[in-house]
Amino acid sequence: MQRDAKPFVKWAGGKGQLLNTLNQMFPKQLKNGNIETYIEPFIGGGAVLFHILQKYNVKKAIINDINKELINCYRCIKENYIEIVNRLKILEREYLQADKRGDYYYKVRDRFNSVKLNSNIDYEKCADFIFLNRTCYNGLYRVNKNGYFNVPHGRYKNPIICDENNLRLCSVLLQRVEIHCGDFSEVLQECSSSTFVYFDPPYRPLLATSSFVDYYKNGFDDRDQIKLSKVFKELNDKGCILMLSNSDPKNVNEKDNFFDDLYKGFDIKRVSAKRMINCQSDKRGSITEIVVRNYL
Repeated sequence: MQRDAKPFVKWAGGKGQLLNTLNQMFPKQLKNGNIETYIEPFIGGGAVLFHILQKYNVKKAIINDINKELINCYRCIKENYIEIVNRLKILEREYLQADKRGDYYYKVRDRFNSVKLNSNIDYEKCADFIFLNRTCYNGLYRVNKNGYFNVPHGRYKNPIICDENNLRLCSVLLQRVEIHCGDFSEVLQECSSSTFVYFDPPYRPLLATSSFVDYYKNGFDDRDQIKLSKVFKELNDKGCILMLSNSDPKNVNEKDNFFDDLYKGFDIKRVSAKRMINCQSDKRGSITEIVVRNYL
């Protein structure tokens, strides 16, 4: 039986667990087939994108992310997923047969960090990216200030590194998608009343020690969150249909009204989610996240 396409990478803050909740909160124009363009300026793992492409009739989809290595993967899978499958099969076989899997992992990580993207398509970089994502600690993508991927080996017993069927399904869907890499605001120039934009930016950390926003070496701080809120308001004035997710600061400080103040006047809902990445398993409990909409 053919299954639905799922994200080809694990991603901190991925929306797979919240799809049912978000689906209920999507605008009626999407459900009625009246959305011409769907835009996701922070694509991440793509759970919402793949869901929408398979469940709703949108004429055009545009995705973007500032993470060049991630966007390279989307482009490679769109253009030639077979090439990625062939490379992943080799990586999977060699890794699973290695006497010291950790040594093999760090060899691939060193190669990944030594190669800089000089074109829109780099199949080896893409395969290494997916391999590292599937075998690193907690599936986390994190870089240091120099832009080097620095997540340690995850030591999984039998990780699925090459999911050929899912890569094929993703490739089919991505044929309908325009793929960009850059600042989130660059893909929003043509928004109109028939455009649905879902913002899923790097979350504002709940704790000062959190580093989950560091999937890009320059991070995403409160100034960027404020910039995003201004773009949200500008698009609202243009009549675009908007939804945004973020962390809920009230999980740790009931008096922290950062997002309530930023998005005052818009619909703000708090939804339950599980903390999926934490070094202490006993702290992976339910928390709330916010969903902001400019419609009801």
